[in-house]
Amino acid sequence: MVVIPKMMKAWEVTEPGPINQAVCPLQLVEKPVPTPESGEVLVKILACGVCHTDLHVTEGDLPVHKQHVTPGHEIIGRVVDRGVNAQRFQNGEKIGIPWFRKACGVCKFCRSGHENLCPHSVYTGWDHDGGYAEYVTVPEGFAYRIPEDANPLVSAPLLCAGIIGYRSFLRANVPAGGTLGLYGFGGSAHLTAQLAIKQGIEVHVFTRGHDAQQFALKLGCASAQGAYDQSPVLLDSAIMFSPAGQMVPNALANLVPGGTLALAGIHLSDVPTLNYQKHLFHEKNLTSVESNTRRDGEEFLKLAYRLHIQPTVTVYPFDKADEALKRVAKGNIDGACVLKISDDF
Repeated sequence: MVVIPKMMKAWEVTEPGPINQAVCPLQLVEKPVPTPESGEVLVKILACGVCHTDLHVTEGDLPVHKQHVTPGHEIIGRVVDRGVNAQRFQNGEKIGIPWFRKACGVCKFCRSGHENLCPHSVYTGWDHDGGYAEYVTVPEGFAYRIPEDANPLVSAPLLCAGIIGYRSFLRANVPAGGTLGLYGFGGSAHLTAQLAIKQGIEVHVFTRGHDAQQFALKLGCASAQGAYDQSPVLLDSAIMFSPAGQMVPNALANLVPGGTLALAGIHLSDVPTLNYQKHLFHEKNLTSVESNTRRDGEEFLKLAYRLHIQPTVTVYPFDKADEALKRVAKGNIDGACVLKISDDF
C-alpha cells in the first residue's frame, strides 16, 4: 500500500518577474499534497519537463491566473489515488499530464472537435498547480497512458514540446516531401524536426545560437543558419517556435507562393509592419496555434513511440528547478531540460 504524505515539496511563483533578478521569483516551499476531486487522480511525479511557457508564467509574460502557482506541464508520474468516479486508471499506472488540463465539454468548440479553443479551458501550471512538485492531480480524461518501459526523463518533453510541435506541424500544412523551416530550435523544434525528417520532409533551421545550429545539423536537418537569414531554398511551410515577433517578416519572405507560417507560441512579441507585396501577397498564409486537442496528443504519442522520436534531454535534480529555468532563459539549448522528481521509475 502506498503511503501518501500530508505535505510535499513544490516550487511556486511568489511574484512574477525576471528569473535572473536578485530574488528569484521561483521559490521552493512546502504545500499540502492535493486531494483528487471527482473524476481526478492523484499522481506521484517522476519527472517534469521544463518548458519555455513555464518561463513566461514565472516572469509575468502571461497574466497571473493563480496566485503562487506551481509551474510545470510536461509531467510523467504514477497514479497513487483516485477521486470519486475516477475509473480510467488503476493505482500504479504510469501516465502523462499535459498543458491542456480541462475543457468545458459543452461549448460549440468542444462539441465541434475544437476543444483547444474552448473559452473555459484551463491549463496545468498556469490555472492549476503543475509538475514542479512531488504530487499533482489531473482530470483522468485529459491524461495520457505512457508505456511502462518508457523512460520518464526522456518521455516528459513529449507531453508539451512534442504535442504542440505536432499541432503546429499540422497547422503549417506541410506537403508530402516538401520543405519546412523551423524558427528557433529548442525543446519543441528539435522534436518537430525529427518528426518531419522521418516523414521525408526537408528541414531548414533558423536560430541565433551556433550550438543549436550544429545540433540541428546533427539531427539531419538540411541547413541551419541565423534567425534572420535568407533561406537557401523557398519553403513550403514554416513554424515559428521563437517568441520573437521580429522574425515573422523574414519567415514570410522565405515562403513559396501559397506557403504557410504557423506561430507556435502562446506568447509572441510585437510583429513589425509587414509589406504586403513582399510578405503576404501570392496567397501566403499566416496562422496561430492554440494549445492542442486530446486527439492531437494521442496521435502524436503513438507516432513518437512508433517512429522512435527521442528528445535530447539535460536532467536537473528537483531542487535545481530555478537553475533549469534560468538555462531555458539563456536560449540556445541542445534539446530540452527535465527535472528528475523521483527515483521510483
